[in-house]
Amino acid sequence: MPEQSDGPVIHAEGAALAYGSRTVWQALEIEVGRGEFLAVLGPNGSGKTSFMKALLGRVPLSSGQLTVLGRRPGRAGRRLGYIPQQSTLVGQAALRARDLVRLGIDGHRFGLGLPGRGPGRRVDEILAAVGATEYADVPLDMLSGGEQQRVRVGQALAADPQLLLCDEPLLSLDLRHQRAVTELVDARRRSHGTAVVFVTHEINPVLGMADRVLYLARGRHRIGTPEEVLTSESLSELYGTRVDVLRVRDRVVVIGAPDEPAAAHDHHHEPEPHGVQRTARGKQGART
Repeated sequence: MPEQSDGPVIHAEGAALAYGSRTVWQALEIEVGRGEFLAVLGPNGSGKTSFMKALLGRVPLSSGQLTVLGRRPGRAGRRLGYIPQQSTLVGQAALRARDLVRLGIDGHRFGLGLPGRGPGRRVDEILAAVGATEYADVPLDMLSGGEQQRVRVGQALAADPQLLLCDEPLLSLDLRHQRAVTELVDARRRSHGTAVVFVTHEINPVLGMADRVLYLARGRHRIGTPEEVLTSESLSELYGTRVDVLRVRDRVVVIGAPDEPAAAHDHHHEPEPHGVQRTARGKQGART
C-alpha cells in the first residue's frame, strides 16, 4: 500500500490560470482533505478540464501555488488515479479488459510485466470489485461505453491511489451506467479514504455524494457545500446576472445561467440550450 500523505491532498493558494489575455480562473484558495468528494461544476469553457490538467501537471499555473499529495503537480506518481473522459481507444482497442487493469498495476514498467500469480489475482479482484468479471477477456472495442468506464475505474484503482481524479467520466453514459460508475467511485473513497475530484456536467448522479462544490464561471468561482453554492444569490453574484435556483422536492433547477465563451485550451462538448441549465437529485438526468 502506498505511503499515506500528510496534510491536505490538494492545496491551492492564490492559484490562477490564463490562456493569453483570457483568465480562466483566479484567486483560487482550496484545500481538499483525505476522503473528501469535491464536485467541479460550471458551464462549457469555464475551466473545469483546465483545472484537472493543472492537477495532473499538464498545464502550469499563471500565478499562485498548487500542490498535489504534498508535491508539485505531475509528481504524485502512483498515489494518484485518473479516470479520463470517454474517448476513442487509440492503441488500446485490441487489449482485453483485464489487460487494461493490469496496466494500472505494473504499466509503469516496460511492457505489461512478467506473468505471475500475484498480479493476476489482483486483477481478478479489481474486476470483481467493479463488476467487470464477466467480460474480463473481451477486447475493449467490443464493450459498451458503460462497460469500458467500469474497466477504466478498475485501472485507476489498481495502484491503490490516495487521490482519484475523474474528468467527465459520465459522458455518453445512460443513467444506469452513470449511477454505477459514481457508486463505484464513492464506495472506494468511503472504504479507503481516497479523496475524489469529480469534474462533471451530469450533476444528478454525484450531488448527493459531494461534500463540497467548486463552481467555475466567467473567471471566478464559488466553493462550499452544495446547499451554499447552488443558490440564486450565490450563482447570480458569480455570473453577474440574474440566475434563479429552484428546489422542487429532491431536484435543483438552475435557470438563466448563460454559456461561457470557448477557451482556447479547454475541452468542450456541445453547448447547453442557451440560458437554461439544470442540476438535479431526482431520477431524471440533468446537466450543469
